[in-house]
Amino acid sequence: MSNLFHLFEERFPKDLTHPFIETKDGKQYDYQDLINLTSSIVSTMSNAGISKNDRIIFQVKKSPEAIFLYLACIKLGAIAVPLNNAYTASELSYFLDDIEPGMVVCDPASPIIKENLLQTSGNTILLTLDAHGKGTLFSNTNNISRFVQTADVVGDDIACILYTSGTTGKPKGAMITHENLSSNALAIHQSWGFNGNDILLHALPIFHVHGLFVALNCVLLSGTAMILLAEFNIDDIIKFLPRVTVLMGVPTFYTRLLAHPGLDNKTLKNIRLFISGSAPLLSEVSDDFFTKTRHRILERYGMTETIMIASNPLNEERIPGTVGQALPNISVRITAEDDKILEIGSTGNIQVSGPNVFKGYWRNPEKSQKEFTKDGFFKTGDVGFLDANGYLTIVGRSKDLIISGGYNVYPKEIENIINALDGMNESAVIGVPHPDFGEGVIAVIVKEKNDKFDESDLKNILKKELATYKVPKRIFNVSELPFNVMGKVQKNSLREKYRHVFDK
Repeated sequence: MSNLFHLFEERFPKDLTHPFIETKDGKQYDYQDLINLTSSIVSTMSNAGISKNDRIIFQVKKSPEAIFLYLACIKLGAIAVPLNNAYTASELSYFLDDIEPGMVVCDPASPIIKENLLQTSGNTILLTLDAHGKGTLFSNTNNISRFVQTADVVGDDIACILYTSGTTGKPKGAMITHENLSSNALAIHQSWGFNGNDILLHALPIFHVHGLFVALNCVLLSGTAMILLAEFNIDDIIKFLPRVTVLMGVPTFYTRLLAHPGLDNKTLKNIRLFISGSAPLLSEVSDDFFTKTRHRILERYGMTETIMIASNPLNEERIPGTVGQALPNISVRITAEDDKILEIGSTGNIQVSGPNVFKGYWRNPEKSQKEFTKDGFFKTGDVGFLDANGYLTIVGRSKDLIISGGYNVYPKEIENIINALDGMNESAVIGVPHPDFGEGVIAVIVKEKNDKFDESDLKNILKKELATYKVPKRIFNVSELPFNVMGKVQKNSLREKYRHVFDK
C-alpha cells in the first residue's frame, strides 16, 4: 500500500460526516464528499483514457474542488503537475512542451485557453475548473461513485512534479514520489503534534510544497478539518483565527498580524501553534510576536526538492533565527566545496539525505546527477551552520535564490528577459530586505547611451512576460555594474548598496 492516498484513507475519521473543508463563505465539505468528488474526478479521467503515470497539468484557482483534483491524481496513480495561476503564456508554453501532459485542467481565463496554447497538442485532453468549483471537469455528474479503486503504486513512483526555477533561467521539474510525500507527511505530523481536534487555517497557495503538501497532509493524516481561504487577506485571518488551532504561513502573515489591531487574546483563544516557512523569519518579528501573543512561532526549513527538512521542536525551546533540527530519518550536514564534512559551528554548504529527497529533475538526468554527491546527499544550494545541539541556521543561498513573499525567484530568468530588450546592455537582479515580503526583487540595469530610462514602462513590459511576484519592485539605471577580476557581477556589493531601499 505505497500510494499516498492509501495512507490518507487509513486515517479518515470513522464518521465520514466529519468536516473536512469549510470555505470563507461557509460552504462545507465532509469526508464523504472528499470520497465522492475525488472518485468522480478519477472516473472522468479514466473515461477520458487517463491512467497511472500519465501527467496532469492543472492551473486553477484555489478551491475545495482544486484540492479534490489533486487528490484524484494521487488516487489514480497519475502525476499531478500544479502550476501557478500567475504564469504568462510564454511561461506556460514551456511547461506544456516539457511535460507533454495527457490532460490539462485550467481556469477558463487561463492563457492556455485564451491564447490556444494546446493547438499543437492534439492528444491532450482539456477540461476547465473555475474559482467556484464549476467547469467541464464536473460536467458528467453520473461519474460520482464511492467505490473507485485506489491505484497500486510503488513508493518510487512519481506522485507530483513541481517546477522550480534554475540559475540558467529554465525551470526544472522536481519529481516527487509517493514515498517522499508519505514519509515526510508522517514526520511532520508527529513532530508538530497534529491530532483529530486540530483545525487548520489554510491561507496558502496550493501550487507549491507549503500549501499543497505540508498543510494538506497534516490535516488528512489527522482526519480533521481546515478552513480554506482562497487567498491571503489579513482581515479574514483575524476573523477565522478564533475558530482554529493551527496557522501555517510565510513571514508576511506574521508581520501583518502584528500590525493588525485585532490580534488579541480573544482572537488567539484556541490557537496552539503558529508555523512559519518558505522564507526566513526575522528574529525581530519572532520576538515581537512572542512579546505580544506569548506564542513563539515555530520556524522550519524545506524546499521543493526535499519537502520539509528541519523544524524547531514542538515542546522544547524554539530558537529564533534557526530552523531547528533535522526531522526524523533525515540527515543534514555542512560541507566545504569539495563535499568534505565541516566541524560543528563551521559555515558551509547544506546537504541533506533521507526518504524525503526527490527522485531527480524531469527529463534532466545530467542536472539530477550534478545535484547529488557521490554518497547520495542532495546539495540544497543553501549555506549555513549547525550548532552542538543540531540546530540549523541558514545564512545565505549559494544559488542566488530570492524568496519574496514565500515565492522562489531566480535572478537569471529575469535577467535573461531584461537583457534581450532593445536598448539594454546588461542587468543584475538581486533581493534585498523588505519589511513585508522578506526580500524585495530589485533590478539594476545598464542601458545603451542616450537611451531613455523609464522605470514604469520597463515594469509594464516585464509584467507581460513574468508572473507578478517576479517583476522587480524597483529598477535602477546605472552607468556600469561592479565586476570582479573573473568578470562576474559582484552582487554582494549591489545588495549592500541597495539594502535600505525598502526601509520604512
